[in-house]
Order: sequence, then structure tokens, then C-alpha cells
Amino acid sequence: MKRRLYGPEHTAFRETVRTFLAKEVTPHYERWEADGIVSRDAWLAAGRQGLLGLAVPEEYGGGGHDDYRFAAVLAEEFARAGAAGLAVGLHNDVIGPYLTSLATDEQKRRWLPGFCTGELITAIAMTEPGAGSDLQGIRTTAADRGDHWLLNGAKTFISNGILADLVVVVARTTPEGGAHGLSLLVVERGAAGFERGRNLDKIGQKAQDTAELFFTDVRVPKDNLLGERDGAFGHLMTNLPQERMAIAVAAVAAAEHLVEATTAYVKEREAFGRALGRFQHIRFEIAEMATECAVTRTFVDRCIEDLAAGELDAVHASMAKWWSTELQKRTADRCLQLHGGYGYMSEFPVARAFTDGRVQTIYGGTTEIMKEIIGRSLLS
Repeated sequence: MKRRLYGPEHTAFRETVRTFLAKEVTPHYERWEADGIVSRDAWLAAGRQGLLGLAVPEEYGGGGHDDYRFAAVLAEEFARAGAAGLAVGLHNDVIGPYLTSLATDEQKRRWLPGFCTGELITAIAMTEPGAGSDLQGIRTTAADRGDHWLLNGAKTFISNGILADLVVVVARTTPEGGAHGLSLLVVERGAAGFERGRNLDKIGQKAQDTAELFFTDVRVPKDNLLGERDGAFGHLMTNLPQERMAIAVAAVAAAEHLVEATTAYVKEREAFGRALGRFQHIRFEIAEMATECAVTRTFVDRCIEDLAAGELDAVHASMAKWWSTELQKRTADRCLQLHGGYGYMSEFPVARAFTDGRVQTIYGGTTEIMKEIIGRSLLS
């Protein structure tokens, strides 16, 4: 089915992204996986290629594209390349909107140029050892000390945690405020009392640094408050639909690529004297997965259109997120099975896709949380 989502400018941008991946990412990815971290040179290269800060105004060095379809192209191509380690989607689609929509003019001048060049890598620190999706459980505190905030607490599972130069921290600024007593504070590299724990050993996405962060009496300047005091809940709810769409876009693209690769494999691989693809069961498996991807793609493309037009709501973003990521997980499992023993070998892309994609149903809001959001909207 021909997609009608993209125009010539998006197609040209897709070629730019593919060229970048082939030159700057794929040749180095095995080393990054072994190191557990991406080279900062790759971030600088992404900045030079204009892949960072797509939606940042040109006056700050960004692309000035308020059309989300460019971000969607980027997410699709990184997913197809299996390049989750270089977390440009997190940088652009998750943290970027906080900086462009909430930062003061002074903050924008301070942070956005480096954000676009790759000199300032970003992270958002929300999850804690005892609090995941439940914002009311956040215990990290920021006490008002007149000319600064005094930040104390710990965060975990923070993507870009080792490399990050700017960390947007969700902290409690009003103890009795519940979810509505939280604020966003930007902690910069080198701040006294800010320490990084170990680079966490994950089952997948090994090139993507994920860390524990610790804050002990960190003095955060008052002008590093991002948005309104006690306004984090509203800010997070406003930006979560785009974060979840970024995950959904990558998920369906990854599933499609897995089906394409597995279709090619079963055409060539033989068993009992004939190609696997000539067995009816194998054909049915491929037919089912291709259909599921096509149906999901239609819905996700519509959500991309709505997001680009500023019309996507939290419910439909949640639908796209849980359905696409569960599809990706299911497809990876089925495709690995069709590869047989070779699918279990690390050097085969399907094996890495299986482990890398497993987290998709967890971060950005678990499948269960997505269903709860949808259910509440229907039954409240």
C-alpha cells in the first residue's frame, strides 16, 4: 500500500539520514555495543548533518521544521538500521519540546545552540528506584534556598545518563503537592554533588548508555527552573503524546523491517529439499505479520498526520504506543523462530532486534499504563 504521508522534501531528508547511518553509525556500531556507549563524535556528526534540533528555531542553530514528519522519518530510519544506541529520538522528540516550549529566551540562548550541534547531549530524569510511572511516588526533592534550589535524590534507568551534559530532573518542590508539587530543574555537567552511577548492563540496546544518577545537595541556580514552579505534571502530560508517538513510529518501522528481512531469509533457506517459503505454514506466518504491519502502519501514519497538525490527543498516542510496541515484540519473536538456530546467534540482526526491542513496551509508559489511560477516557 502506497504511503501518502510524505512529500518530496521528506524523501530527500530520508536519503540524507540513510547516508549518515551508513557512514557514521553502522561501521562503528559493533564497537559501541562492546563499549556500552556511543562515541561523542557520532553526536557531533549528527549535529553537522543537521539531524539534531529539527524543530528548534533557526536562530538557535536548529532546522526550524515544525513538521513532525521529519522527526518520523528520522525515527523510521534509525529503527530500520537497528541503531537505538544513538538516541537522537530521545534528544529531539522527548527533551527538545521541553526546551523549545518552556525555556526562557536566556535559557534558549544558553542551551539550544549546543543542543543542535551535538555538543550538549541531553537526558530526562524521571524514574526513581521506587517510582516509575507513578509521579506521586517521586521522592527527589528541591528545596528553595532563596537564590538556588538544593536538590537531593536518586534516579535510575536514565537513557543518555553517562553522556548527558544537560539533565532535566523531575523533583518535588512542594512536599504536600502530590503529583502537582513537582518541577523541572536542569542540572548541568560538572555541578557539585551530581554523580553518575554505573552504566547499567541491559539485555538489549547495549550501545545506549543507561545510568543511575545521584544528587547530593546539588545547588541548582534559580534560572535553571524549566517552565513553571510546581508545573511539571502539566508540562509532562503536554509532551508525553509526542514521546509515545516517537516510540510507536520506531516500533512499526522495526516490525516492518523484520518482516522484510525474514521474508528474504525464508526464500533462500532450505529444509527438506526446498525453500522454507514454500511451506504453507511459513507463508501463513509471513502473511499474518505483513497484514498486521500494514494495518498498524495505516493507524500510525494517521497519528503522525494529527501530531504534525497539532491535533493528536493522549488517548490516540497511547493506542499507537501500546499496539505498535506489542506488535514489534510479537513480530521479533516470530521472526526469530523462523530463522531457527541462526536467529539465536548474536551476529544475526534478528537476534539483536529481539533483545533491543523488548524495552519498547516498558519505557515511555508501559502497555498496562497505556491501556489504563485509554480505559479511563472511555469509562470515566
